[in-house]
Amino acid sequence: MRVDFTKLRFLVVDDNPFMRKVVKALLHGFGTREVLEAEDGATGLEVFMTYSPDIILLDWEMPILDGLEVTRLIRQPTTSVNPFAPIIMVSGHAEKRRVIMARDAGVNEFLVKPISSKGLYDRILGVVAFPRPFIRTKSYFGPDRRRGASNNYSGTDRRKGGGEFETIRTRPLIEKTRSKT
Repeated sequence: MRVDFTKLRFLVVDDNPFMRKVVKALLHGFGTREVLEAEDGATGLEVFMTYSPDIILLDWEMPILDGLEVTRLIRQPTTSVNPFAPIIMVSGHAEKRRVIMARDAGVNEFLVKPISSKGLYDRILGVVAFPRPFIRTKSYFGPDRRRGASNNYSGTDRRKGGGEFETIRTRPLIEKTRSKT
């Protein structure tokens, strides 16, 4: 599957200028023309609210607001310009508990530093071509935390939640980026 990266606008939020430069170079190598940058979570949130990028690449540990705080603010359906925006957390922390915390905050994908071009491309392809539906409950709004979920599953891990939930289908960004070749 080919994606036309020229039609995607990215936001890279990382307090490390070298990391922003690396990610930006990789994105330009994929064909991306527009990459916005922010050096901390608060600035990243401001850039997101102003320019509404298609995909956000977000570091975990940053000053002012960390990546989890930014994710939770973006996922607020009543105040965010696009609470469905795909978020790829890019972090040097790969512990299972951190990945689960990021997932539970509403992150779509997780990429561990140091990153590779293949790893970055695969995560982008995942959010562009195969977006997970969003779930709204009393305590969560974000991408379905289960992968490959089946409505026929009846085991102990079946969504209970103690209440109502709504599934919201999102349109794949692939429609926006389908390559002509």
